[in-house]
Amino acid sequence: MPRANLTSERLGEAVRAERKRQGLDQRTLALVANVGERSIYRIENGEQTVRLDVLLRVLTALGLQLDVVARRRS
Repeated sequence: MPRANLTSERLGEAVRAERKRQGLDQRTLALVANVGERSIYRIENGEQTVRLDVLLRVLTALGLQLDVVARRRS
């Protein structure tokens, strides 16, 4: 079964779900990731203008990773 395309909204949902699963609020995650609390809000709400370095710090703080793979052509 092909995987659905990743969108900023789906990425934000995944970040929010993992943050909540770990029992963190946005402020605590921001402190752990060394980013602004507003950045957490923007990521979780699927805003498309989040800086990549900020996103990667948040993912790392949550124990997540972003993989880049070639799409298979149909």
